[in-house]
Amino acid sequence: MSKVNLPNIGLGTWMQKPEVAKYSTIEGIKIGYRFIDTARAYKNEKGVGEGLAEVIDSGIVKREELFVATKVFPLSVRPRAVKRAIYKSLKELNLRYIDLMYVHFPAFVFGYSHKKTLGVFSELVDEGIINHIGVSNFTIKMMEDAIESIDKPIFANQIEHHPYLQQKEQMEFLKQKGIAIISYSPLGRGKVLDDPLIKNIAEKNKISTAQVCLSWLMSKGAYPIPKASSLDHLKDNFAASEVTLPQEDILQIDKIKISQRYVHPPFVSPKEWFV
Repeated sequence: MSKVNLPNIGLGTWMQKPEVAKYSTIEGIKIGYRFIDTARAYKNEKGVGEGLAEVIDSGIVKREELFVATKVFPLSVRPRAVKRAIYKSLKELNLRYIDLMYVHFPAFVFGYSHKKTLGVFSELVDEGIINHIGVSNFTIKMMEDAIESIDKPIFANQIEHHPYLQQKEQMEFLKQKGIAIISYSPLGRGKVLDDPLIKNIAEKNKISTAQVCLSWLMSKGAYPIPKASSLDHLKDNFAASEVTLPQEDILQIDKIKISQRYVHPPFVSPKEWFV
């Protein structure tokens, strides 16, 4: 992985309306978040951008202290569309460069090509428009093909990752390749928070169930990006970066047998997910 001081925990904005994304971006950065994640598909880049502009212009944080990531919409993966989409993201985010740009899904059905699509990403790295190339929802085989297709490193694969979807093979592969694991839906869409084991560990350690999940992910070397729209949840999630679970608790979570994927949109999800 490129030598970047990537914060242990990021702020996700999935499914947030622009005004909510603006609020969570501003308040999150005030709390201490420095890694902000959004996407064209979320339709809230403008809200995130307004939040970023406010905290930067007011002197709360410097641009270079932030790590901002966004994603190309699955319908915009053809080379010409990719470039237009990235420049639109740049404008809506009020930024001169984007730290990490992802291919949101390997949407081969809509014209995605490892060589051609990522080739545009590579060109924009050379132009200083994006700093790092990322992919999201790629299988191990897709990762291997993507790595071989361009002359730039792939910085991260953003995947659904939580105690109910532990992604052990993917984790091992990405670690071997030095590629960051960015964990979305780190609370399993809230389903994991009701797990009896997670509840018991939370009670024993006097922390929240969300902090159990997030701390477990960080113990694996992953970078979770939970979303939150209330100040209390923003604070609670961020505080997980200071939590160290006892090894015995980590091992107990490792033994969870449930394997449940909650995010699998039609057409763009890898067919391997359903085998």
